[in-house]
Amino acid sequence: MITMTEIARLTKVSQPTVSRVLNGNMNVAPDIRERVLACAREHNYQPNILAKGLQGSKTHLLGVLLTDISNGFFADVAKAIETEARKQGYSIILFNSNYNTDSEREYLDVMCRYRVDGILAVPIRETSEAWQEYAKELEVPAVAVTRQARGLDSVYVDHAEAGKMVAGYLIQQGYRQFLFIGKDYDRKYVGFRQALSEWGQAEAVTNMVYQDDAQMKRELRAYLPRRKLRLGVFAGNDIYALRILSFLRELQFAVPAEAGVIGFDDTMMARYLNPGLSSVSQPIGHMAQKAVSRLVYRMENPGEHPLWDCPLHGQIVPRQSS
Repeated sequence: MITMTEIARLTKVSQPTVSRVLNGNMNVAPDIRERVLACAREHNYQPNILAKGLQGSKTHLLGVLLTDISNGFFADVAKAIETEARKQGYSIILFNSNYNTDSEREYLDVMCRYRVDGILAVPIRETSEAWQEYAKELEVPAVAVTRQARGLDSVYVDHAEAGKMVAGYLIQQGYRQFLFIGKDYDRKYVGFRQALSEWGQAEAVTNMVYQDDAQMKRELRAYLPRRKLRLGVFAGNDIYALRILSFLRELQFAVPAEAGVIGFDDTMMARYLNPGLSSVSQPIGHMAQKAVSRLVYRMENPGEHPLWDCPLHGQIVPRQSS
Protein backbone atom coordinates (compact mmCIF):
# COMPACT_ATOMS: atom_id res chain seq x y z
CA MET A 1 0.00 0.00 0.00
CA ILE A 2 1.40 3.38 -1.00
CA THR A 3 2.17 6.03 1.65
CA MET A 4 2.09 9.83 1.59
CA THR A 5 5.89 9.87 1.50
CA GLU A 6 5.93 7.71 -1.62
CA ILE A 7 3.25 9.88 -3.28
CA ALA A 8 5.41 12.93 -2.51
CA ARG A 9 8.42 11.26 -4.17
CA LEU A 10 6.46 10.21 -7.26
CA THR A 11 4.80 13.61 -7.75
CA LYS A 12 7.89 15.64 -6.77
CA VAL A 13 6.09 17.70 -4.14
CA SER A 14 6.61 17.90 -0.38
CA GLN A 15 5.00 15.43 2.00
CA PRO A 16 3.15 18.22 3.88
CA THR A 17 1.63 19.32 0.56
CA VAL A 18 0.49 15.76 -0.15
CA SER A 19 -1.03 15.64 3.35
CA ARG A 20 -2.94 18.88 2.77
CA VAL A 21 -4.33 17.61 -0.54
CA LEU A 22 -5.40 14.21 0.80
CA ASN A 23 -7.02 15.80 3.85
CA GLY A 24 -9.16 18.09 1.72
CA ASN A 25 -7.26 21.37 2.12
CA MET A 26 -8.09 23.50 -0.96
CA ASN A 27 -5.18 25.94 -0.47
CA VAL A 28 -3.00 24.07 -2.97
CA ALA A 29 -2.36 24.98 -6.61
CA PRO A 30 -4.91 23.15 -8.84
CA ASP A 31 -2.28 21.46 -11.02
CA ILE A 32 -0.39 20.12 -7.98
CA ARG A 33 -3.63 19.04 -6.35
CA GLU A 34 -4.69 17.09 -9.43
CA ARG A 35 -1.25 15.48 -9.77
CA VAL A 36 -1.35 14.25 -6.17
CA LEU A 37 -4.94 12.97 -6.41
CA ALA A 38 -4.21 11.17 -9.69
CA CYS A 39 -1.22 9.43 -8.12
CA ALA A 40 -3.27 8.46 -5.05
CA ARG A 41 -6.02 7.00 -7.27
CA GLU A 42 -3.55 5.13 -9.46
CA HIS A 43 -1.89 3.45 -6.49
CA ASN A 44 -5.11 2.95 -4.47
CA TYR A 45 -3.97 5.09 -1.54
CA GLN A 46 -5.78 4.27 1.74
CA PRO A 47 -5.51 6.65 4.71
CA ASN A 48 -4.05 5.31 7.95
CA ILE A 49 -7.08 5.56 10.21
CA LEU A 50 -5.19 4.68 13.38
CA ALA A 51 -2.54 7.30 12.67
CA LYS A 52 -5.26 9.91 12.23
CA GLY A 53 -6.67 8.90 15.59
CA LEU A 54 -3.29 9.28 17.23
CA GLN A 55 -3.06 12.78 15.76
CA GLY A 56 -6.36 13.70 17.40
CA SER A 57 -8.44 13.61 14.20
CA LYS A 58 -11.71 11.71 13.96
CA THR A 59 -11.35 8.12 12.77
CA HIS A 60 -15.03 7.83 11.78
CA LEU A 61 -15.04 4.46 13.51
CA LEU A 62 -17.55 3.28 16.10
CA GLY A 63 -16.76 0.33 18.35
CA VAL A 64 -19.63 -2.12 18.89
CA LEU A 65 -19.40 -4.64 21.75
CA LEU A 66 -21.99 -7.43 21.87
CA THR A 67 -22.40 -10.33 24.30
CA ASP A 68 -23.09 -13.23 21.92
CA ILE A 69 -22.85 -12.78 18.15
CA SER A 70 -24.02 -16.40 17.66
CA ASN A 71 -27.45 -15.29 18.93
CA GLY A 72 -29.48 -14.19 15.90
CA PHE A 73 -30.89 -11.27 17.86
CA PHE A 74 -27.46 -9.71 18.38
CA ALA A 75 -26.54 -10.36 14.75
CA ASP A 76 -29.64 -8.34 13.82
CA VAL A 77 -28.65 -5.61 16.29
CA ALA A 78 -25.16 -5.39 14.75
CA LYS A 79 -26.63 -5.14 11.25
CA ALA A 80 -29.07 -2.39 12.29
CA ILE A 81 -26.29 -0.43 14.04
CA GLU A 82 -24.06 -0.69 10.98
CA THR A 83 -26.89 0.61 8.76
CA GLU A 84 -27.50 3.60 11.02
CA ALA A 85 -23.78 4.30 11.46
CA ARG A 86 -23.25 4.42 7.69
CA LYS A 87 -26.06 6.97 7.38
CA GLN A 88 -24.12 9.16 9.81
CA GLY A 89 -20.81 8.66 7.97
CA TYR A 90 -19.27 6.07 10.30
CA SER A 91 -17.98 2.51 9.95
CA ILE A 92 -18.05 -0.01 12.80
CA ILE A 93 -15.63 -2.51 14.30
CA LEU A 94 -17.32 -5.40 16.08
CA PHE A 95 -16.31 -7.26 19.25
CA ASN A 96 -17.94 -10.22 21.02
CA SER A 97 -17.51 -10.57 24.80
CA ASN A 98 -19.15 -14.02 24.91
CA TYR A 99 -20.52 -13.09 28.37
CA ASN A 100 -16.99 -12.99 29.76
CA THR A 101 -16.33 -9.92 31.90
CA ASP A 102 -12.56 -10.12 31.37
CA SER A 103 -13.07 -10.12 27.61
CA GLU A 104 -15.56 -7.27 27.95
CA ARG A 105 -13.01 -5.06 29.68
CA GLU A 106 -10.19 -6.09 27.34
CA TYR A 107 -12.21 -5.25 24.22
CA LEU A 108 -13.30 -1.88 25.60
CA ASP A 109 -9.61 -1.12 26.17
CA VAL A 110 -8.79 -2.26 22.62
CA MET A 111 -11.44 0.06 21.18
CA CYS A 112 -9.97 3.00 23.04
CA ARG A 113 -6.49 2.10 21.73
CA TYR A 114 -7.94 2.00 18.20
CA ARG A 115 -9.10 5.59 18.85
CA VAL A 116 -12.73 4.89 17.93
CA ASP A 117 -14.86 8.02 18.06
CA GLY A 118 -17.52 6.33 20.19
CA ILE A 119 -18.71 3.00 21.60
CA LEU A 120 -22.04 1.16 21.54
CA ALA A 121 -22.02 -1.62 24.15
CA VAL A 122 -24.24 -4.42 25.41
CA PRO A 123 -22.96 -4.77 29.01
CA ILE A 124 -22.89 -8.19 30.67
CA ARG A 125 -23.80 -7.01 34.20
CA GLU A 126 -25.22 -3.60 33.43
CA THR A 127 -26.43 -2.85 36.97
CA SER A 128 -23.25 -3.88 38.79
CA GLU A 129 -21.02 -1.42 40.62
CA ALA A 130 -18.00 -2.83 38.75
CA TRP A 131 -19.57 -1.90 35.42
CA GLN A 132 -20.49 1.59 36.63
CA GLU A 133 -16.93 2.22 37.80
CA TYR A 134 -15.48 1.06 34.52
CA ALA A 135 -17.96 3.12 32.50
CA LYS A 136 -16.63 6.23 34.25
CA GLU A 137 -13.10 5.44 33.02
CA LEU A 138 -13.97 5.19 29.31
CA GLU A 139 -11.99 7.69 27.26
CA VAL A 140 -14.63 8.15 24.54
CA PRO A 141 -18.41 8.67 24.55
CA ALA A 142 -20.39 5.47 24.95
CA VAL A 143 -24.04 4.41 24.84
CA ALA A 144 -25.52 1.15 26.15
CA VAL A 145 -27.87 -0.61 23.76
CA THR A 146 -30.46 -3.32 24.62
CA ARG A 147 -29.66 -2.85 28.35
CA GLN A 148 -30.34 -0.14 30.95
CA ALA A 149 -26.80 0.35 32.21
CA ARG A 150 -25.50 2.28 35.18
CA GLY A 151 -23.39 5.28 34.25
CA LEU A 152 -24.23 5.42 30.53
CA ASP A 153 -26.93 6.72 28.24
CA SER A 154 -29.13 3.68 27.54
CA VAL A 155 -31.51 2.62 24.77
CA TYR A 156 -33.32 -0.62 25.54
CA VAL A 157 -36.58 -2.50 25.72
CA ASP A 158 -37.94 -2.39 29.27
CA HIS A 159 -37.31 -6.01 30.27
CA ALA A 160 -39.25 -5.81 33.54
CA GLU A 161 -42.28 -4.45 31.70
CA ALA A 162 -41.94 -7.24 29.13
CA GLY A 163 -41.75 -9.85 31.91
CA LYS A 164 -44.98 -8.56 33.41
CA MET A 165 -46.60 -8.64 29.98
CA VAL A 166 -45.58 -12.29 29.48
CA ALA A 167 -46.97 -13.25 32.90
CA GLY A 168 -50.32 -11.74 32.01
CA TYR A 169 -50.34 -13.43 28.62
CA LEU A 170 -49.62 -16.89 30.06
CA ILE A 171 -52.33 -16.51 32.69
CA GLN A 172 -54.80 -15.48 29.98
CA GLN A 173 -53.84 -18.62 28.04
CA GLY A 174 -54.80 -20.79 31.02
CA TYR A 175 -51.37 -21.64 32.47
CA ARG A 176 -51.25 -21.89 36.26
CA GLN A 177 -47.74 -23.11 36.99
CA PHE A 178 -44.73 -21.15 35.74
CA LEU A 179 -41.07 -21.68 34.94
CA PHE A 180 -38.49 -19.04 33.99
CA ILE A 181 -35.31 -20.18 32.21
CA GLY A 182 -32.50 -17.71 32.86
CA LYS A 183 -30.61 -15.80 35.53
CA ASP A 184 -32.52 -14.63 38.61
CA TYR A 185 -31.09 -11.11 38.22
CA ASP A 186 -32.51 -10.84 34.69
CA ARG A 187 -34.99 -7.95 34.65
CA LYS A 188 -37.36 -10.12 32.60
CA TYR A 189 -37.57 -12.54 35.51
CA VAL A 190 -37.94 -9.71 38.03
CA GLY A 191 -40.97 -8.34 36.16
CA PHE A 192 -42.37 -11.82 35.51
CA ARG A 193 -42.23 -12.82 39.17
CA GLN A 194 -43.53 -9.45 40.38
CA ALA A 195 -46.62 -9.67 38.16
CA LEU A 196 -47.33 -13.26 39.25
CA SER A 197 -46.97 -12.18 42.89
CA GLU A 198 -49.48 -9.39 42.37
CA TRP A 199 -51.93 -11.99 41.02
CA GLY A 200 -51.37 -14.35 43.93
CA GLN A 201 -49.22 -16.76 41.94
CA ALA A 202 -45.83 -16.18 43.63
CA GLU A 203 -45.59 -19.79 44.87
CA ALA A 204 -46.33 -21.15 41.39
CA VAL A 205 -43.16 -19.79 39.72
CA THR A 206 -39.76 -21.51 39.59
CA ASN A 207 -36.46 -20.21 38.19
CA MET A 208 -33.95 -22.49 36.45
CA VAL A 209 -30.50 -21.22 35.55
CA TYR A 210 -29.31 -22.56 32.20
CA GLN A 211 -25.75 -23.96 32.35
CA ASP A 212 -25.69 -26.65 29.65
CA ASP A 213 -28.11 -29.02 27.93
CA ALA A 214 -27.36 -32.01 30.16
CA GLN A 215 -27.89 -30.05 33.37
CA MET A 216 -31.14 -28.49 32.15
CA LYS A 217 -32.48 -31.85 30.99
CA ARG A 218 -31.76 -33.37 34.42
CA GLU A 219 -33.54 -30.52 36.18
CA LEU A 220 -36.56 -30.78 33.89
CA ARG A 221 -36.75 -34.55 34.42
CA ALA A 222 -36.88 -33.91 38.17
CA TYR A 223 -39.26 -30.94 37.97
CA LEU A 224 -41.89 -32.02 35.44
CA PRO A 225 -43.28 -35.06 37.30
CA ARG A 226 -44.08 -32.74 40.23
CA ARG A 227 -46.09 -30.46 37.96
CA LYS A 228 -49.79 -30.58 38.78
CA LEU A 229 -51.13 -27.72 36.65
CA ARG A 230 -50.69 -26.58 33.06
CA LEU A 231 -47.15 -25.22 32.78
CA GLY A 232 -46.17 -21.89 31.20
CA VAL A 233 -42.44 -21.59 30.40
CA PHE A 234 -40.85 -18.17 29.83
CA ALA A 235 -37.34 -18.45 28.40
CA GLY A 236 -34.85 -15.57 28.66
CA ASN A 237 -34.17 -15.74 24.91
CA ASP A 238 -35.24 -17.71 21.85
CA ILE A 239 -32.20 -20.01 21.99
CA TYR A 240 -33.21 -21.18 25.47
CA ALA A 241 -36.82 -21.52 24.31
CA LEU A 242 -35.90 -23.74 21.34
CA ARG A 243 -33.86 -26.05 23.56
CA ILE A 244 -36.69 -26.27 26.10
CA LEU A 245 -39.13 -27.17 23.31
CA SER A 246 -36.78 -29.95 22.22
CA PHE A 247 -36.50 -31.29 25.78
CA LEU A 248 -40.29 -31.21 26.28
CA ARG A 249 -40.81 -33.23 23.09
CA GLU A 250 -38.13 -35.71 24.17
CA LEU A 251 -39.88 -36.07 27.54
CA GLN A 252 -43.20 -36.53 25.69
CA PHE A 253 -44.92 -33.41 26.98
CA ALA A 254 -47.59 -32.08 24.65
CA VAL A 255 -47.00 -28.46 23.53
CA PRO A 256 -49.01 -26.31 24.19
CA ALA A 257 -51.65 -28.58 25.80
CA GLU A 258 -49.54 -29.57 28.81
CA ALA A 259 -46.76 -27.00 28.61
CA GLY A 260 -46.54 -23.74 26.65
CA VAL A 261 -43.30 -21.93 25.80
CA ILE A 262 -42.60 -18.28 25.02
CA GLY A 263 -39.16 -16.90 24.18
CA PHE A 264 -37.66 -13.45 23.94
CA ASP A 265 -36.23 -11.54 20.91
CA ASP A 266 -38.46 -12.98 18.13
CA THR A 267 -35.51 -14.10 16.02
CA MET A 268 -35.97 -15.55 12.54
CA MET A 269 -35.83 -19.11 13.88
CA ALA A 270 -38.91 -18.38 16.03
CA ARG A 271 -40.92 -17.50 12.94
CA TYR A 272 -40.00 -20.54 10.87
CA LEU A 273 -39.99 -23.25 13.52
CA ASN A 274 -42.81 -25.80 13.33
CA PRO A 275 -44.74 -25.30 15.53
CA GLY A 276 -43.95 -21.58 15.57
CA LEU A 277 -42.36 -20.19 18.73
CA SER A 278 -44.22 -17.47 20.65
CA SER A 279 -41.79 -14.70 21.52
CA VAL A 280 -41.39 -11.08 22.58
CA SER A 281 -40.28 -8.94 19.68
CA GLN A 282 -37.99 -5.92 20.11
CA PRO A 283 -37.94 -2.85 17.81
CA ILE A 284 -34.34 -3.45 16.71
CA GLY A 285 -34.21 -0.83 13.93
CA HIS A 286 -35.70 1.88 16.13
CA MET A 287 -33.37 0.95 18.99
CA ALA A 288 -30.31 1.15 16.73
CA GLN A 289 -31.38 4.51 15.28
CA LYS A 290 -31.89 6.00 18.75
CA ALA A 291 -28.59 4.62 20.09
CA VAL A 292 -26.45 5.76 17.14
CA SER A 293 -28.07 9.20 17.08
CA ARG A 294 -27.46 9.67 20.79
CA LEU A 295 -23.84 8.56 20.46
CA VAL A 296 -23.23 10.98 17.60
CA TYR A 297 -24.78 13.76 19.72
CA ARG A 298 -22.39 12.90 22.56
CA MET A 299 -19.41 12.90 20.19
CA GLU A 300 -20.35 16.25 18.67
CA ASN A 301 -21.20 17.86 22.01
CA PRO A 302 -18.44 16.95 24.46
CA GLY A 303 -18.78 17.82 28.12
CA GLU A 304 -21.09 16.94 30.95
CA HIS A 305 -24.68 16.06 30.06
CA PRO A 306 -27.41 14.44 32.16
CA LEU A 307 -27.64 10.70 31.55
CA TRP A 308 -30.24 9.83 28.93
CA ASP A 309 -32.61 6.92 29.58
CA CYS A 310 -34.67 5.68 26.62
CA PRO A 311 -36.92 2.68 27.41
CA LEU A 312 -38.79 1.16 24.46
CA HIS A 313 -41.60 -1.40 24.46
CA GLY A 314 -41.58 -5.04 23.44
CA GLN A 315 -44.53 -6.81 21.89
CA ILE A 316 -45.72 -10.38 22.31
CA VAL A 317 -45.97 -12.35 19.05
CA PRO A 318 -48.16 -15.38 19.85
CA ARG A 319 -47.61 -18.59 17.88
CA GLN A 320 -48.40 -22.30 18.23
CA SER A 321 -45.95 -22.98 21.11
CA SER A 322 -48.28 -21.26 23.61
